Amino acid sequence: MENKNSTKLAVFFPGIGYTADKPLLHYSRKLAMENGYEILIVSYSGFPEKIQGDRERMTESFRIALSQAEEILSAVDLTRYEEILFIGKSIGTIVAAKIASESSERERIRFVLYTPLDDTFNFPLGEAVAFTGSDDPWVGKEKSRIAELCKEKDIPCHVIIGGNHSLECGEALKDIENIKTVMEETESFIKLQVK
Repeated sequence: MENKNSTKLAVFFPGIGYTADKPLLHYSRKLAMENGYEILIVSYSGFPEKIQGDRERMTESFRIALSQAEEILSAVDLTRYEEILFIGKSIGTIVAAKIASESSERERIRFVLYTPLDDTFNFPLGEAVAFTGSDDPWVGKEKSRIAELCKEKDIPCHVIIGGNHSLECGEALKDIENIKTVMEETESFIKLQVK
């Protein structure tokens, strides 16, 4: 963990192929550090191949990620932190939501949800912000229910027009512009006072 003297903790839950060193998690980690958060990056491995569109493999992947994340977090005393952020990407948003739902500190955990999947919303989320792409094949592109699910839970949802599952649209300068917008919104959320 980085920044061990903090009373604030940011836990990062990557996606299956979207690791903590990729843009969304790399820059949000820097923002969290700049705002005084101790950093914990959850990592997992051993996923099956060809997960997209295969419900059985997705469920297996969730179980693998959840088990490994629970093991890592079992060594962390969340009660000693005044502020707790769970920042997830894709399947990591489901893992974060599930872990938070079973935590004694669940009322104090806030979420940054990058490209959440429908199953993320099966859990209570409390204070959160979400980011999704209009062309994300993992949530059905134009048939995506993410914005609707966010609205049901009163979670602000930022839709990146043309954004895929990495919130990228295929044009480097546009992607840089989009990541800047996403990070500005992320930082505003990080800086919100805990209720």
